Amino acid sequence: MKKVKVAVIGCGSIANAAHIPSYMKNENVEIKYFCDIIPERAKEAVEKYGCGTAVTDYHDFLSDPDLDAVSVCTHNDFHSIIAIDFLKAGKHVLCEKPAARILSEALEMQKTAHETGKILNIGVCNRFNTYVNKIKDLIDSGELGEVYHVYASFRAHRSIPGLGGDFTTKAVSGGGALIDWGVHYLDLVMYCCGDPKPLSASGEAFSKLGVDMKNYVHTGMWAENTSDTENGVYDVDDSVTGIIRTSGPVISFNGAWAQNIGKSETFIDFMGTKAGIRLNYCGDFTLYGVKNGMLTEEKVKCRETNMYENEINDFVRLVSEGGGKNRQYIDNAVLTSKIMQAIYDSSDSHKEITID
Repeated sequence: MKKVKVAVIGCGSIANAAHIPSYMKNENVEIKYFCDIIPERAKEAVEKYGCGTAVTDYHDFLSDPDLDAVSVCTHNDFHSIIAIDFLKAGKHVLCEKPAARILSEALEMQKTAHETGKILNIGVCNRFNTYVNKIKDLIDSGELGEVYHVYASFRAHRSIPGLGGDFTTKAVSGGGALIDWGVHYLDLVMYCCGDPKPLSASGEAFSKLGVDMKNYVHTGMWAENTSDTENGVYDVDDSVTGIIRTSGPVISFNGAWAQNIGKSETFIDFMGTKAGIRLNYCGDFTLYGVKNGMLTEEKVKCRETNMYENEINDFVRLVSEGGGKNRQYIDNAVLTSKIMQAIYDSSDSHKEITID
């Protein structure tokens, strides 16, 4: 079998934590290029993994006829630009979440994927999580009855990443807690419930605790090396709440990078007419039900496989087969992009937004 030749564009945290190690474990893959605008990062990847060529400009290999696919692991503002360039160059693309900063960019990505016939997958990795797929199986088999409401909580005490840097600059990231964390939760819910059509959304996004960057108090900060509290920008949401009506269940949520409640609450509740499930995000779940006139509570445990490896392996499989669609295809990701755009638009207008 001919090896699939790939390039990794953006050699930061998610590339090194997920994409690169997963490609390295797949015997049918050869990483040909490591690309990053910071030369040292690309060179370090070549040295660390013992393969590939370090490049700073992806245009240098955009037209390489030997290249089959790319992973786009850059900041959000370059997702659509890079993905579209490689789709038009005849390459398959796995792009990290979110698909793009704003809905219009995601729709342009979708349009290009349809026109070129190339794979465009979005890295919503929970679709390959073992426990998530067990829940989907239970819902699909009718064990929960009608799932009429799903509630998601992605709340942390004070966890704003890289304060003043790209994460908190809307022009780069597209948003804060909703687009960074909420995209995973909303997409997970949509996947488990069969990707229902979103109909309308109402929400409020708050930019409160991080605004006074110099006086922001925290115990730790992810991506602190990108922080710039002296000259940086903070114009994104540090907390958000909303409700979405779909052709399936109603979805409601509360999310926060930062809140003045010292509890981290990261779970999703699936409420059905026969049974309910609480999923501990990135963990196991509990099934609540009724049996023989008794209330039951069943803690579920199973053997997990690595969701990032599952994600990469399925992408590689599709590439080796010449194309195709899987659960991460752009058409599914666009549904979540529509929801997030509607929540932000609702917050700006203080009105419910109809989703086309």
